[in-house]
Amino acid sequence: MSDIQQVPIRDEAIRLGQLLKLAGVVPDGAMARMVVENGEVTVDGKVVMRRGTQIRPGMVVTYQGESLTVHREEPVR
Repeated sequence: MSDIQQVPIRDEAIRLGQLLKLAGVVPDGAMARMVVENGEVTVDGKVVMRRGTQIRPGMVVTYQGESLTVHREEPVR
């Protein structure tokens, strides 16, 4: 299994489809919708079929052997 890619976000959570695009594992929203609806994405080891699922820090998303997690980016002051 590969290392878990840390993806910074500004808010408390991000939608699954947005995370897949932000991390660069899919090129666009249409592809994100397709892979999620096809059952190709897991969150914490369980298949998730809704691209609107909220992903919070500590949750692990896996697609095609690549694992992602999010962390909240501290605001620049």
